[in-house]
Amino acid sequence: MKILALDTSTEYCSAALWVDGDADVREARAGQSHSDLVLGMIDELLKNRAVSLRDLDGIAYGEGPGSFTGLRIACGVVQGLAFGADLPVVGIGTLLAMAEGSGVGRVVCCVDARVHEIYHAAYECERDRWAVVHDPSLCAPAAVPELPGDGWLACGSGFKAYGEVLGQRYSGKLASIDLTLYPHARDIAALAAPRFAAGLGVSADEAAPVYLRDKVALRIDERANR
Repeated sequence: MKILALDTSTEYCSAALWVDGDADVREARAGQSHSDLVLGMIDELLKNRAVSLRDLDGIAYGEGPGSFTGLRIACGVVQGLAFGADLPVVGIGTLLAMAEGSGVGRVVCCVDARVHEIYHAAYECERDRWAVVHDPSLCAPAAVPELPGDGWLACGSGFKAYGEVLGQRYSGKLASIDLTLYPHARDIAALAAPRFAAGLGVSADEAAPVYLRDKVALRIDERANR
């Protein structure tokens, strides 16, 4: 199975070409250059493996939550590529992708959502499958849901931005904290593979971002009151 995957949901940009479990990857800290970088990465990956878009079984992308602009870029790129090559697509949650990339079995993911909020989710791996402990949500750091038991890996930029508050909230629950983890195309491809194999890919026009926030832009006075 051949899957192209990409993620532009954070300040990082990544693309992966996944061929029967083996992934070639490209990644960079993008700043504001996601759209330019990701297309170049995709072109390089396909040329390196002498694969065309029509050789693929599908395209996967990080559907969110994450940066409003970044998620729109991902959907736009995926739709453009998938329409042209008549390919199915699969959206993968970015917080779940972080859990997949962690290499451990209990993961709480917190990504800085700005204006004093975080994107939060928690997962446990059971028999090589991820079970949802807490669905992705948008919340204040002091209001994150409780975690059952202990031994959790904490990851994401939310712990960098609000480490003291989250550390107090999860006192005695955490085994370690990894501030370097972010959603990666390699892990998105791995999570998407069984969905494509099961025929769960959808048409390109159904590619859509998951924002969680009802209002993606706030007035200055609203920001001051958050």
